[in-house]
Amino acid sequence: MVQSKQEKIANKVITVALILLALFCVVPILYILSASLSDEIALTREGYSLIPRGFSLEAYKYILESPKSIISAYGVTILVTLAGTAVSLIVTTMLAYVIARKDFRLGRVFAFMIFFSMLFNGGLVPTYIMVTKYFHLKDSLWALMLPYIILPWHVFLMKGFLSDIPTSLIEAAKIDGAGEIKSFFRIIVPISKPALATVGLFIAFTYWNDWYQSMLYIDSSNINSLQFYLYRIMNNIQYLSTSMQAGNITIDIANLPSETARMALCILAAGPMLIIFPFFQKYFVKGLTVGAVKG
Repeated sequence: MVQSKQEKIANKVITVALILLALFCVVPILYILSASLSDEIALTREGYSLIPRGFSLEAYKYILESPKSIISAYGVTILVTLAGTAVSLIVTTMLAYVIARKDFRLGRVFAFMIFFSMLFNGGLVPTYIMVTKYFHLKDSLWALMLPYIILPWHVFLMKGFLSDIPTSLIEAAKIDGAGEIKSFFRIIVPISKPALATVGLFIAFTYWNDWYQSMLYIDSSNINSLQFYLYRIMNNIQYLSTSMQAGNITIDIANLPSETARMALCILAAGPMLIIFPFFQKYFVKGLTVGAVKG
């Protein structure tokens, strides 16, 4: 197909715009990586750069000073992310499938209840009492997983995709003798892979980035999540820096990594997800587009 001169110019403009957009996304990450590998004094004196200022690994040495603790935190977060994402994805898909069925009379009622819970919730105190006093989940991995099992926005995102599945497909499965459960796992789930990958990625991000549940429900240092562990390190650095400025600490901590450690924490926290995301990108774009159009 021969393109006109206007089409060629338009394609070049779009290409340049997309390249600039990609740079806007990538350059901040490169700045963070460079800052994490810089010397604290050089970074403070000369500012940020794409090339590390006085190459130094002091920030990573400080964070990884206790390798067992951070390995344990990584293990807890990976376990909670994998198990929580799997359970949440199954429950979310089942719930979305129910309210997406046009032949289910109470579908709108359930949809309204889910939507209502997205606008209003019970609050922090009732939630804490329920999790600790009634479910007895305090200081357990379940306290990190169960609060995020069903999130309304994920349900409606999945519903937007499942609403496109024709009812005739389900009716044909019934004629062939398949029940609801068999139809769901043998027909609905296989053709919903883009939506499952998209919603699953959102759920995984939710679990991976969570630190709040650990702060509320976890007392044991052995089952702290990665984000909460890094949050505590950052608080310790901030406390030491503040105490140093106030003159409350007599030891020499002039070379204590503060800004570089903050950047190193970003790399350690976001690095694994940045590596995983490209493998799900094609499903992510397709599933998110369908969900947005039919939400």
